[in-house]
Amino acid sequence: MALKIYTKTGDKGATSLIGGTKVSKSHIRIESYGTIDELNSWVGVVSDHIADSQTRTTLKEVQDRLFTIGSSLACDPEKEPKLKIPDLHESDVSFLEQEIDRMNEGLAPMRAFILPGGSPAVSFAHVARCVCRRAERLCVAMQADELEVEPLVLKYLNRLSDYLFIVARWITKLQGGADVEWKARV
Repeated sequence: MALKIYTKTGDKGATSLIGGTKVSKSHIRIESYGTIDELNSWVGVVSDHIADSQTRTTLKEVQDRLFTIGSSLACDPEKEPKLKIPDLHESDVSFLEQEIDRMNEGLAPMRAFILPGGSPAVSFAHVARCVCRRAERLCVAMQADELEVEPLVLKYLNRLSDYLFIVARWITKLQGGADVEWKARV
């Protein structure tokens, strides 16, 4: 018999962190890893809309790292040392930097702010970038509230939003388009 997807344990607005601690579903920790989950979904949408195999492979790695980050954020920090949760590594940040540099070398220099748009894949990459920035802001807010967040999580999310911006420009180039430049009203 298949396991039921519903447990009814959250029907009153509470949920459990990894480790068993009950918190409100409105707790910033839940909001942070829920936003990471949303980001992971948007990264999947971006991947589904591009043909470039190298970028698709990188996006799959990003999705794996986002699961790692989500697991870290879903843990009760008091109980986390007892649990085996995958770690993020400095090399994960370096990898994104290398990918940013690789793609950026093939792009024309930016001469204006870029508006999201031009094709669905480009727009989806910008949506993913915006969700990434929201996840980063939530993690910063957790730190401000003295809730534990691994510093490498913040660094990775910061670099990931940069990567997603470059992915949007890269997709534009691969599709033979041009960046949609913002023309300020005078």
